[in-house]
Amino acid sequence: MVRVSGSRLATVLAPLLVLPEPRVASLRRLHWDGFSERALVLFFPGPSSYTGEDVVELQVHGNPLLVRRLLGHLGALGVRMAQPGEFTRRALLNGKQGLLETEALRDLVAAETDTQIRLAQARAGAQPPWILEARRLLTPWMARAEAAVDYGEEEGITLNLEDLATDLAPLRAGFHVEQVRARAARHLRDGLRLALVGRPNAGKSTLFNALAGEDRAIVTEIPGTTRDVLEVRCEWRGLPLRLFDTAGLRDTEDPLERLGVARVRPVVEAADLILHLVPAMDDGPEALLTQALAPFEGKVLEIRTFGDLAGAAGPVISAPAGDLDALEAALRERLLGGLAPDACLGALATDRQVELLDELARQVDLLLGLNAGCPPELPASLLQGAWGLLARLTGEDRAESALDALFSGFCLGK
Repeated sequence: MVRVSGSRLATVLAPLLVLPEPRVASLRRLHWDGFSERALVLFFPGPSSYTGEDVVELQVHGNPLLVRRLLGHLGALGVRMAQPGEFTRRALLNGKQGLLETEALRDLVAAETDTQIRLAQARAGAQPPWILEARRLLTPWMARAEAAVDYGEEEGITLNLEDLATDLAPLRAGFHVEQVRARAARHLRDGLRLALVGRPNAGKSTLFNALAGEDRAIVTEIPGTTRDVLEVRCEWRGLPLRLFDTAGLRDTEDPLERLGVARVRPVVEAADLILHLVPAMDDGPEALLTQALAPFEGKVLEIRTFGDLAGAAGPVISAPAGDLDALEAALRERLLGGLAPDACLGALATDRQVELLDELARQVDLLLGLNAGCPPELPASLLQGAWGLLARLTGEDRAESALDALFSGFCLGK
């Protein structure tokens, strides 16, 4: 399919074909440079199109040479190749969709799991209700603050900060909820990077296979079987995972095994969470492992394996028996704030969105912390700042550099 967007397409494409009735698929014969191709043609006149401009779609046979010749002829007619994401960029600039919806579309195209698809689809469409509520609450207070600044002394207009705090306290509570959901949604959007670490025969490869849903790692009773880092992307119980199975950590003279051990550190450095697997029959983690993981203490989660063979305190699992509920609960608690994946539907999820939400929450915190008697210029400035952050979040205040970064990740067809 070749898609063309722009103005006056009926005139521009006249040497190639006569456009059909709008929004009706029609067979047309295309003639150019000695070629004659039958195509299914769709015409969407602007502004009722994806980009808000005239759009024509030509569905032709997929022969690469034929398509190159057609593109070459379109170039001769004055049609240029699209830049990455340019169709969607034009849709955004022409008001056909908002920035949040555009970012959701990018995430939908890049999604690799069912959960990631649902997260992206839930963010498409109308603005989240909490953003609409924030606008409703901030609008009258902005007007009052500006009136107090401009006419306070002449008209005796003052700003009651107690009433302001009463109105904004529920708003700040809502921001806190959205911050928790956004951090969890960002993990789900990006995928959870889990490094499986432990002594030889701690059950790493068995757990790796169980989470992946297939036998990707060799499992034997011989210590040191895993010599390299194995990686797999999968979805397990609604959690998008990027799993890393690593070599068992121990002192060894085997040169191949030592190479495998050396490759563990870069993996644990990049991981969102390090699952330190300790067999339930062990007294505790070995000193060598404790020392190796000490620099990453903040993201280490100790999991006891072989739970069907011996009892142990803390999260206990048994991958061979399929008993992994404790692991699921621990992952949700550590990475999702205790939320289930479906509780994150509709939440903000990109780095840009989460950073702006955090700034917005800080701005409201400052408003709530103002002392009675402060000059009205201060709350007026903070209210304007909060409003501006909302505008940047939804795309009403667009930064060209931010748009360049966003659309660079799109394919040409979008």
